[in-house]
Amino acid sequence: MNHRAGFAAVLAVLGLAACGRGSDPALQQASVQPGTPGVLPAATQRDGDPALGYEIIVNRGYVSCGVPLSAYRAAVADTPPDLSLQPPGRLGRNAELPYNFNATTNRDGVELVVSNCLACHGAEFNGELVVGLGNAFADFTTDPMAGIERLGLLVEDGPEADAWRRWADRIGAIAPYMVTDTLGVNPAPNLTMALMAHRDPQTLAWLDEPQLEPPPREPLPTAVPPWWRMQKKHAMFYHGGGQGDQVPYMMLKSLVCTDDPAEAREIDAWFSHVRAYIAALQPPAWPFALDAALAAEGEVVFARHCAACHGTYGEQESYPNLVVALEQIGTDPAYAQQAVEAERFIRWFNGSFYGRTAQARPAPGYVAPPLDGVWATAPYLHNDSVPSIAALLDSSTRPRFWRHVLEPREYDTATLGWRHEALSHGKDGAADEAEARRIYDTTRTGYGNGGHTFGDVLSERERTAVIEYLKTL
Repeated sequence: MNHRAGFAAVLAVLGLAACGRGSDPALQQASVQPGTPGVLPAATQRDGDPALGYEIIVNRGYVSCGVPLSAYRAAVADTPPDLSLQPPGRLGRNAELPYNFNATTNRDGVELVVSNCLACHGAEFNGELVVGLGNAFADFTTDPMAGIERLGLLVEDGPEADAWRRWADRIGAIAPYMVTDTLGVNPAPNLTMALMAHRDPQTLAWLDEPQLEPPPREPLPTAVPPWWRMQKKHAMFYHGGGQGDQVPYMMLKSLVCTDDPAEAREIDAWFSHVRAYIAALQPPAWPFALDAALAAEGEVVFARHCAACHGTYGEQESYPNLVVALEQIGTDPAYAQQAVEAERFIRWFNGSFYGRTAQARPAPGYVAPPLDGVWATAPYLHNDSVPSIAALLDSSTRPRFWRHVLEPREYDTATLGWRHEALSHGKDGAADEAEARRIYDTTRTGYGNGGHTFGDVLSERERTAVIEYLKTL
């Protein structure tokens, strides 16, 4: 039995942030104020130490439950983990773990391996780990519970068994809501809503039976945005939700294990520094050849056709923080509509520990993001439905069905996207389940690749020039 493979799949899933059934007075009183398309308001953010924030991300156990270290070691004994992408500054046990895991010790003295933010917000590009880059190849398509149960066979009785059971029970409750049907897309919003359904908003106590009606079983696909955008954004999420103090949203990953306000307050204090680090993070520089003259030509085209929504760059930077209405942007509306309609979860957040200084205010639209480092962030749109910038700028070239080429994984410097192949069929035409999971099928709910047709008016020369300009951001 390949315990290591099961463990990797399990902790990949942990890399994640109608009327309710409950009658909690706080939920009844918490406000539900959906946002509206337009300019997002600014909010004062907390000060923090960026260097300390980085140290917290790569070394501390802000997710406080996981698999006992002894079981992890047994699972990987035959195939040691790849540590070639280790970020700098990993201390103690952390230096022995892959970059997306941290070591911590629980209240019973059990050493644990837990996931960290880089499980979703760290990715390889050009042979290096880019901290803050969403992983476009993360696999959330399999149920983690079989792997979790296999890991349980490696756990000793006593406190280690108790630690494993606490973690396994949490994942078992939410696992049905976090399995995607396509490689690369992320289930974090659905996972977060499932966690809210199992938490008392005031005490944060874990509830074996959900207090709220859980979210749909099939997560809508979302792309993981790069961290370096946060220095400009007034809202955390694609639909304009997540306004106010950004710290509570950034620490929502800990909701898997945080069982009381005292622990939440400790993590909240840590994450003021994490936010400072994220806000100071700069995008990676384009690492390949660049045609400076063509880029300058593209800057002019960009200023005329793109800057009103996406901002300007260089010495005179500006960014409008604009939520574009669904009927104007035309991209798949399912994610924004689900967020606006999910009043029970908006009430939960706004009435909880996390909503003291922040508000969930999703709007029926999508934020036009800042484009710093956009060349590194393929695929594109909020649901990862468009594989390259070239296809984003010419909607007639977007494949209806496509999949990443994984062997070898290569980046296309001309189109600004990972190498992929267009297919003549969707998931229904796949030879088996494994092949189906690799296919991006834009006919499925939430996976549409329409809209954002603003580049269609450009000539081929203008599109090529804009692509070259985007490499400089």
